[in-house]
Amino acid sequence: MTSSTKALRVLVVDDHELTRCTLQLALSLQSCIGNVDVATNGKEAIAKVHKHNPDVIVMDLHMPVMDGWAASSEIKTRYPHVKIVAYSAADGGKAQAISNGAAIDAFCDKGACTRSLLEAIKSIA
Repeated sequence: MTSSTKALRVLVVDDHELTRCTLQLALSLQSCIGNVDVATNGKEAIAKVHKHNPDVIVMDLHMPVMDGWAASSEIKTRYPHVKIVAYSAADGGKAQAISNGAAIDAFCDKGACTRSLLEAIKSIA
């Protein structure tokens, strides 16, 4: 699957409303992205993955109820085809996130520009 053959379905998972809404808007304006859904924690994300089968998940690692480490691991076990971008301010980037147990395909620092996140999404989709 490539972005030229099919618009991507993206799920944004973050406990901060402003981050969720801003990412939903920014991503929905991209021609390669067809649908952007949101979830507030890892538990909700798993339910949304089951219901909507997204291509890519943009997931915060630090969240209440179920964090991104636990959620990414469960999602990858049940839905190995779903790609996950950790979107976090956690120190150490992708290597540290993986060593802490995150099952992710890419990492984007929350301090990075929107273009960096889009490049991460496109690179794994």
